[in-house]
Amino acid sequence: MARLTPRFSANRTVREYVEQHYLHAAASYRRRIANKGDMGKQIVNWTHNLEEKWATLRFGNVRIETRDEQHIFEVEVSLNDLDPAAVRVELCADGFIGGSPIRQEMKRTRPLDDVSCTCVYEGAVPSARPAGDYSARLVPQFDGVAVPLESARILWQR
Repeated sequence: MARLTPRFSANRTVREYVEQHYLHAAASYRRRIANKGDMGKQIVNWTHNLEEKWATLRFGNVRIETRDEQHIFEVEVSLNDLDPAAVRVELCADGFIGGSPIRQEMKRTRPLDDVSCTCVYEGAVPSARPAGDYSARLVPQFDGVAVPLESARILWQR
């Protein structure tokens, strides 16, 4: 009992919740209300912009090249005037036998079409797995916003 009590006590539980969750939430709140709520206003504007344009976002052509033991993906994404900084493009694959899923951020390499704000994103993953195991996805991104907790949108390339 003496050995187990520290592991299963209410004191330990409260301490862990405070350290892992409440302190981070309080710091986030302070950042959001600083400067008369400037960051909070930016988050609201970002959220409204996502709501307005999310349904119009599209994936275009996907090109895959395998070289130097890597699959190199090039993915076209039409952002329809959405600021490219408002989203993150990732390559994703399920984990192997109980392993963690793979999420590799892709980098915007060049604009393809200024009219519809179509951009080309590139990312590389090890070729140990078939290229078909990976799919591109688009997720919201804003510094200080907990995704997917505060914005749960995901657009998968099919």
